[in-house]
Amino acid sequence: MNIEILAPAGNMEKLKTAFYFGADACYFAGTKLGLRAYAGNFNDDELKSSIEYAHSLNKKCYITINVIAHNPDFENLKEYILYLKEIGADALIVADVGIIKFIKEVCPTMAIHVSTQANITNKYSAKFFADLDVTRLILARELSLKEIKEIRDFIPKEIEIETFVHGAMCISYSGRCLLSNYFTGRDSNHGECVQACRWNYSLCEKNREGEYFDITEDERGTYILNSKDLCLIEHLDKLVDAGITSFKIEGRMKSPFYVATVVNAYRRAFEVLKKAKENNIPYVCPKELVTELENTSHRRYTTGFYFGANDKEYIKDSMPIQNSEFMAKVLKDSSNGKVLIEQRNRFKVGDTLEVLSPTNNFNKKIVITKMENEKGEDVIDAKAVQEKLYLYTDLQLSEGDILRK
Repeated sequence: MNIEILAPAGNMEKLKTAFYFGADACYFAGTKLGLRAYAGNFNDDELKSSIEYAHSLNKKCYITINVIAHNPDFENLKEYILYLKEIGADALIVADVGIIKFIKEVCPTMAIHVSTQANITNKYSAKFFADLDVTRLILARELSLKEIKEIRDFIPKEIEIETFVHGAMCISYSGRCLLSNYFTGRDSNHGECVQACRWNYSLCEKNREGEYFDITEDERGTYILNSKDLCLIEHLDKLVDAGITSFKIEGRMKSPFYVATVVNAYRRAFEVLKKAKENNIPYVCPKELVTELENTSHRRYTTGFYFGANDKEYIKDSMPIQNSEFMAKVLKDSSNGKVLIEQRNRFKVGDTLEVLSPTNNFNKKIVITKMENEKGEDVIDAKAVQEKLYLYTDLQLSEGDILRK
């Protein structure tokens, strides 16, 4: 079974987290021409060190150049592309056909993944891009599995297909939106989206100036432009059978805790799917992995358009929910019955914390009986932001593990 878990990396911490918890590749941006201008991103030196780190683990890095380009965007683009080739970027994610043509002229051997922003919704569009000698198509999010299978059968076998499998979705068609532009002057198609669709709106009848009416959904208001979050963990077998090989998780603006939780769940789910296929039995996602995805911040889940979902059900939503909090990150492997951690949220002696890990310690509990700071002084209440502490525990925790509550 040839599959790739593709994770978001808004910064170096998230990239390392994604790889530790089982991602095969990460996608991220440099400081220019990506669609997440406020994600932290990577300067040129950080791009180089990130790619070197990934390759040391036999992992891959895909760099986003997926803006809807205007003429000024091509200034210094040649130098940027050649630099990305020099430092070993595994592929560039591109939406604009002009940039695709430009890359082919400047660096013919560079692998190109056509972004979901290109709105590939049919097999003829897919064939058009395939004929440009790209290596992968990231299909529009508005497609059913039937349509994806038809595209797979219509294009050359060597062209890979990638789709989103988990995370927040733009309410506009494959991410092309102007709300942010109109409200704030920040161009969503140039990486500056403020997510205006997530704001709270009211109606005003034109002859009743100043009278605003909430569109009631619950006691906290309504969010009629929000979509639900995508979640396909229970349907991975169907996606594989449709010909999808790269499974993309959304979330370059999300926390390392989000990245760890989601990547860990999908990696474990794919291991279950692999065993099911080897034994020729149906894939059934373990309930604990479905429940696991409730632990990090999300909106109610949907399967999107994969199964011909009703658009109204897809849109109807409320505020984000979350069942667990990120308490601490393990900085070093356990030694002599204690482990060095970095505090992320407040906890105390007597609290019970749960382990998030790609190892067999996943979901094991730790009752905090003793903590010390780096000076060896006892700490009862871990309330200093990002303080480094020693926790006493018999569990052999590993660097990169997360403790949650």
